[in-house]
Amino acid sequence: MTRLIFRPYCPADAGGVSRLFREVYGDHYVQRDVYLPNMINQHNAEGRWRSMLAVDDVRVLGHAALCRTLHSNTAELALSVVHPAAQGQSIATRLGRELLMQSGALGLESVSIKQVTHHPYTQRMAAKVGFHSTGLLPDYVPSPFADPLPETIVMGYHMIDGHKRPLPDIPWPESCRTLMRHLCSVFGTCQDNTSRPAMPLQIKQHQHRLDIVISYLNKDLLGQLWQLPRHWLISVRLELSRHFASNLRDFSALGFAFTGLMPTPGGNGWFALFHRGVQKRSLNLLCAHMQKLHDDLQQNAAAISPLCPDMPVGTRSVA
Repeated sequence: MTRLIFRPYCPADAGGVSRLFREVYGDHYVQRDVYLPNMINQHNAEGRWRSMLAVDDVRVLGHAALCRTLHSNTAELALSVVHPAAQGQSIATRLGRELLMQSGALGLESVSIKQVTHHPYTQRMAAKVGFHSTGLLPDYVPSPFADPLPETIVMGYHMIDGHKRPLPDIPWPESCRTLMRHLCSVFGTCQDNTSRPAMPLQIKQHQHRLDIVISYLNKDLLGQLWQLPRHWLISVRLELSRHFASNLRDFSALGFAFTGLMPTPGGNGWFALFHRGVQKRSLNLLCAHMQKLHDDLQQNAAAISPLCPDMPVGTRSVA
């Protein structure tokens, strides 16, 4: 067997990295930049990507990168791919671990990861290198494996040594108490800071759903959400605060299920995730907490589907 070398990316690798993605994913990889070697070079030259490779004497056999916006103190471990001929050698784990070891020197305070659920490999790798799963993004992106169902993502998070992102120290509702106490044990707690600057309300179309970002939920906004068509697929990111218990009740009344947490961009806050409308599917997830969120979401979708008899759970889409 040819000896593998793990090393940083250099400009001459662009074509080999692009070929690797084509060989593994064909034309279906979600991040289209990988199909243009010039873009791979540009992202690495500008510091938006920091790529690590596994190579032999002939070709690139593995790739992973830290991806971030310029001057951000957080990044995403992403673009992880291993050639089928090299699988079983813990290449993704070794690349991920090396990039996390470099994170502190790059000025990063934390690293996130989006773990696919079509197969268990990224979930296993994330757990091995120290990520903690925090939430689900249901039906998030088209499957890179040409599967008819969109890919559900498990969010993972890793704090760089010396940095913290605590959760508010509040009573948690019984329905999610086990998960929230677990996350508190991992990330710590602090008194809720209500003086944070409010983020602007955001709404955008993403594939067949609406993505909404909310800083503070009031009666007026809640009434407007109530008036949205019941068959629309909607994902909400609401800033986590001491009002979480009442927020959970309000969203549950609107037919939403709680799907965990993800970090807010910048600062040290968290989003609570809520989702309404989902494809019917069975998933076997590595993290028991994420498995419960998925099972609860599926049960919630089945319970509210009679409200929209003309659009079954598995076929709903935004008009």
